[in-house]
Amino acid sequence: MDAYVKHDIQNGIATIAFFHPEQNSLPGTILAQLAETITTVGNKEEVKVIILKSGGDRTFCAGASFKELITINDEQTGKVFFSGFANVINAMRKCPKFIIGRIQGKTVGGGVGIAASTDYCMATQFAAVKLSELNVGIGPFVVSPAIERKMGVSAMSQIAIDANTFYEASWAKEKGLYANVFESIEAMDEAVQKFAEHLCTYNPEAMMEMKKIFWRGTDDWDTLLAERAAISGRLVLSDFTKETLKKFK
Repeated sequence: MDAYVKHDIQNGIATIAFFHPEQNSLPGTILAQLAETITTVGNKEEVKVIILKSGGDRTFCAGASFKELITINDEQTGKVFFSGFANVINAMRKCPKFIIGRIQGKTVGGGVGIAASTDYCMATQFAAVKLSELNVGIGPFVVSPAIERKMGVSAMSQIAIDANTFYEASWAKEKGLYANVFESIEAMDEAVQKFAEHLCTYNPEAMMEMKKIFWRGTDDWDTLLAERAAISGRLVLSDFTKETLKKFK
């Protein structure tokens, strides 16, 4: 299958889906489309709630495209690369509608940032999480504000430092990333749909005002996440990271 970002609107529920054949590791073009789609769909009057999902059964999101990562040769290109997830997170933050996350499988790096940026997140028991950035000589600088906001500094630092380990979905639920964890994709999808339909019965204005409250204190994230992207863009050019990346080529 080819990579895509697409959306569908039915009865006030907008479903935004993304996919990339390489375990949903997302190149800059897909991240840009995703951010733009979230913004566009979120501003549609007929949309009352958004479901965010990915295609495939095994991996929700494996982070950013490794193929693009290993081609970075200067700091500006690096900053642009790492700004991909920053732009998605900021689009989700600014979206006036509640975003329900549907996490069917493992999620890594930037994928954890997307899950943490949803307003309500449901997952399967297979949706383990990992922040692997330290393994290649960088860090989860861009996504850590979103993860810290949802899970706290302690949980975020635990998975950031223990960069080799997948943490089970039950752990992520305990730390607040997931609201519910289901035994199967089918059970999760049924719950996500029912929950979205129920949200459509709420006052849209009240939900919009609540979302503002939920994200209070993040007005500086346009600047903050750009600064974090620049840090990663610089570190990816370090001798340590260059040598590490050679092992993966």
